[in-house]
Amino acid sequence: MAVLAVPVVDVAAFRDADPAGRAAVARAFGLALEQTGFVTITGHGVPRELVQGTYDCMQRFFSLPLADKRRHTAPEQAKTRGYLPLGIESVAATLAGRTAPDLCEALVFASLQRERAGLGAPNYWPQEPPELAGLVQSYFDAMLGLCRTLMRMAALALDLPEDHFDAAYREPGFTLRFVHYPDQPEAPAPGQLRYGAHHDYGGLTILRQDEAPGGLQICDAQGTWHDVPPHPEAFVINVGDLMSRWTNGRWRSTLHRVVNPDRALTGSTRRLSMVAFTAPSAATEVSVLPSCVSAERPALYAPVNAQAYVQAKIAASHAL
Repeated sequence: MAVLAVPVVDVAAFRDADPAGRAAVARAFGLALEQTGFVTITGHGVPRELVQGTYDCMQRFFSLPLADKRRHTAPEQAKTRGYLPLGIESVAATLAGRTAPDLCEALVFASLQRERAGLGAPNYWPQEPPELAGLVQSYFDAMLGLCRTLMRMAALALDLPEDHFDAAYREPGFTLRFVHYPDQPEAPAPGQLRYGAHHDYGGLTILRQDEAPGGLQICDAQGTWHDVPPHPEAFVINVGDLMSRWTNGRWRSTLHRVVNPDRALTGSTRRLSMVAFTAPSAATEVSVLPSCVSAERPALYAPVNAQAYVQAKIAASHAL
C-alpha cells in the first residue's frame, strides 16, 4: 500500500509567536487541508502524560468483560453516548447504503460542557477503572482548548479575522469517542473493515492513533488508498463535511477508513484510537464563507443547520 505524505505542521509557533509567525503556521495548516484534507500537528501543547494516561485507562476499560461494558449502553438506536458494542454501527452506510457492521467497539462521551451545565441527557460514567472519569474530564478540556486554537488558525488560513469562529465554538458540538479495534480471531466478512470508508460529518476531527497494525487509510483524488502512519506525540487533524461546506469545498472532506490487520501477523493486533469530533454549536447555520466565494467559484452548497446535519449522518450509520 502506498503512503500519501500527510504534511506535518509544528503549531507551537501559533501559540507563542508574533503575528507574522502565527500567519505562517496558519498558511501551512490551511494548505495541507486544501490539498489533502489531513494534517499531522506537533507542538500542540497537550501534555504527553495526559494523552498516555487516558490511552492506558481506556485499554483497561475495553479489557473488562463484555457484560460489565454493556451496563453503559444507551437504549436509543442512534447512540451518541455510552458504550457501543461490536456489530451495531456501520459508518460506510452513510455513503453506500447497508453494509457489514464495523469491527470495533467504542466508549462515547457527548459534550461535557452541556452535561456540566445540566443540559441534555447525561453521559455514562463507568466506575472501572476508577480513574476513568477524571481522565476523560481532563482530556475533554484539553481537546476543547486545542479545538478552539485550531479554529483560530483556520480563520487566518481562510483570510478571515482570527476570532471569526469564536461565537460558533463557544459551546460547540463536541464528542469524544474512544474506539477499540479488537484482535480478529475470525476472518472478517467480505468487504468488512474495522471502520468502513466514510467522511467525517462535522468540523475538524482530532485523532490520536497508535502504532498497532491495521490502521488509518485515506483516499486520494484518483481513488487510490494510502496509509497514514502515526507520528510520535502528534495528532492527526482532518476536515469533516460541515467544514468543507463552510469553505465551499476549498478544504477537502477526504474519504478514509480503518483497515483490518494482516491475518498472517502473530501476536496481538488490537488497536485503540482516541477521537475528538468537533462541530459548531447546534444552532449554527453553516453557509459558505464570504472569503471562499468568487465570481469564478460561486457557492456550491446551500446553508444547513449544524446539529441536524450531523444527527442525520449518525442515524444513518446506526440503521442496521
